[in-house]
Amino acid sequence: MTVNVPCLVAVILMYLLVLVIGVVTAKKTHKSQNSEEVMIANRSLGFGVAFFTLTATMVCGGFINGTAEFAAWHGLLQTQAPIGYCIGFFLSGIFFAPKLRREKYITMFDPFQFKYGRKMGSLLIFPHLFGDVFWSATVLASLGATVSIIVDLDPTLSIIVSALVAVIYTFLGGLYAVAYTDVIQLILVAIGLVVACPFAMTDQHVNLDNITSTWVGEVKSGTEWLYLDTYCLLILGGTTVQPFYQRILACKSARVAVISTCMASLFSFLLSIPAFIIGVAGSAADWNSTDYTGPLPIPEERRSHILPMTLSYLVPLPVSIIGLGAISAASMSSADSCFLSTATVITKNIYKDIFRNNASDRELMWILRIFIVISGTAGTVIAIYATSIYGLFVLCSDLLYVILFPQMIGVLWIRLTNTYGMVSGFVVALIIRILSGDPTLNIPAVIKYPLYEEETGTQLFPFRTFCMACGFVVLIAASALTNFLFSNDYLSIKYDIFNCRRQRSHQNRNWSKDPPSLGAEDALLKLQDMKSNGSGK
Repeated sequence: MTVNVPCLVAVILMYLLVLVIGVVTAKKTHKSQNSEEVMIANRSLGFGVAFFTLTATMVCGGFINGTAEFAAWHGLLQTQAPIGYCIGFFLSGIFFAPKLRREKYITMFDPFQFKYGRKMGSLLIFPHLFGDVFWSATVLASLGATVSIIVDLDPTLSIIVSALVAVIYTFLGGLYAVAYTDVIQLILVAIGLVVACPFAMTDQHVNLDNITSTWVGEVKSGTEWLYLDTYCLLILGGTTVQPFYQRILACKSARVAVISTCMASLFSFLLSIPAFIIGVAGSAADWNSTDYTGPLPIPEERRSHILPMTLSYLVPLPVSIIGLGAISAASMSSADSCFLSTATVITKNIYKDIFRNNASDRELMWILRIFIVISGTAGTVIAIYATSIYGLFVLCSDLLYVILFPQMIGVLWIRLTNTYGMVSGFVVALIIRILSGDPTLNIPAVIKYPLYEEETGTQLFPFRTFCMACGFVVLIAASALTNFLFSNDYLSIKYDIFNCRRQRSHQNRNWSKDPPSLGAEDALLKLQDMKSNGSGK
C-alpha cells in the first residue's frame, strides 16, 4: 500500500497550524514567573475560550470513534457514553463548578488535602493520575489507527508525532496554549464531522434499508440493571475529571464557569450526532462493493475502526481529508489536556504541598514542564506497546466512580467527614471493586452478586454502584464514629494519629458553611504544621 499523499499533506498542515497557534499563545507565559498562570491561565478565561476548550476536552478521539463504533454494531440504545458523559458534564457545571471556582482552588484535589491533610488527601490522586495516562494512551492509539487506515502511514509514527506536537505547545504555554489551540481544534472537529455526514449517508454503497430493524438496538432481557449501572458510571463518574475542572477553575468567575460548562455539555452532545450517523452509514454499507481489501465480515478487532473506514472508503477524498483533520484535532485536544492535568496535579498537590511547600514559582514551573514531558512520554509508550489499554482505562474509570465520586460528595457537602472516614471508604470501595472482577482484564470475580453469569464472567447486578454506595456509607459511618469517640473522650487524643479532633475544633471555630479559600487553606496548613509538627500530614 502507498501513502495517501493528499491526506498526509493535510495532516502536516493541520499539525503546523496547531503548533503555530500554541507557540504564539505561549508568548503570554514566556516571561511569566507565576506557576498559577501556567496551570490555570491566571483565571482569565472568558466565556468564549472556556466554552471551546471545555467542549474540545470532552469531544476527544475516543468520544468520536467510540460513538461511531457503538452506533454501527450495537445501536442507539447501547450508545450510552455520549449521553452519560454529557449529562455528567452538565451536572458538574451546576453542582461542583461554582463551589470549586468560588474557593479559588487550583486543582480538584485541593479540598481533599485541606480537609484530610496534605499527605492523606493525596491518596485520592493516584487513581486519577493512572486514569489520565491511560486516557491519553487510548486517544493516541485511536489516532494512530485512524491515520494508518486513511493515510496508509505507520501508526507508531503518527502517535509519536501527535504526542510530540501536543507536548511542545503544552510545555511552552501551559493552559493558555492548550485552551487557544482547543479553539481551532474544535472548529476542525465540527466542520469535519458535519461535512462528512451527508456524503456518508448518500454514498452509493450505503443501503439504509439493511439496518432499519437494528439501528435502534436493544437492551437485552436480564441486563437492565447492568445497563442502568453503566449510566450511573458515566454520569456520576464523569463529575470527577481533573482536566474539566482545570478549565473550570481557570474561568474568570463562577458564573462564567457554570454557563460555559453547561453550554459545552450541550454542544458536546450535538457533536456526537454526526459521529453516530457516520457509524450507522458504515454499518449499512456493502463493503464487498467498495475498495476495502480487508477481511469480511469485519472482524471484532477492527470494528472500532468503523469511523476511519467510512471516511476512507465511503466519502470523496476532500471530505476524507477534512474528516481525518477532525479526528486528529479531537485526539490532540484531549491528549494535551491529559498531559497538563497530570503535570499540574503532581506539581501542585504532590511536589509543592507535600515535599516543597516553600518552592518558588520558577521552580514549580520547571517541575510542571518536566512532568508534562514525562506524562506525554508515558502516554505515548503505552499507546505504542500496550495491548490492553482500553481495559485499563475502563478499570480506572470504574475507580473514579467507585472511589472518587463519593469522596467528592463528602469533602464538598458533608462537614462531618474526616481522614479516618476517607481512608476507610477508600479501602473498602477499592477492595470490593477488585473482588468484583473484571473480564476485560481477566480479573476473576471473587464476589459473585445475584444474576452473575458463570459462562461469561459478567456481573449483571449493578455492582459498580453497589461498590460506590458501600464506600460512601463507610465514609460517613467511620467519620461519625471517630468524631463521636474522640469528641467524647471515649478514645484518648493520643490515638488520634490524623489530628482529626484538632482539625475539627479549628474548623468549627473558623469555618463558614463553605470551606475557606485557597489562601486561607495555605495559611491553615502552615498553622497545623507549626502546632502538630506535621503529624498526619
